[in-house]
Amino acid sequence: MKKFAAEFKEFIMRGNVMDMAVGVIIGGAFTAIVTSLTEDIISPILGMFGGANFDSLKAEFMGVTLNYGKFITAIINFLIIALIIFLMVKGINKVMSLGKKKEEEEEEATTKVCPYCCSEIDIKATRCPHCTSELKEDSPIK
Repeated sequence: MKKFAAEFKEFIMRGNVMDMAVGVIIGGAFTAIVTSLTEDIISPILGMFGGANFDSLKAEFMGVTLNYGKFITAIINFLIIALIIFLMVKGINKVMSLGKKKEEEEEEATTKVCPYCCSEIDIKATRCPHCTSELKEDSPIK
């Protein structure tokens, strides 16, 4: 039983599990903010133009009340959350790609171009494998 408890503790303390837990907590708080935004701000504004607040839209069918206005509000919540997450991921990817471009620029050249046949060859080559020309040390580097 002690081994099981130790393994469980190790599992819980892994970075991925902790990151996921933080993400779920932040996601819950973020959902509350977006829900408030749509229910308290966006829905009333759209209701002014549409003549009604979406939350109050409902229909009765055979004694059952269908609150389709709340469903519309939930769809708006989802679209806003999806848009914000899309923009965040797009921004993060942009920042990450800037770092990758700098790394690529810093890499040393591993090939050069044969001045005779314009083929790309290894930088250490002394003879072109395509046209068999002898290469000088000052041949252009690609």
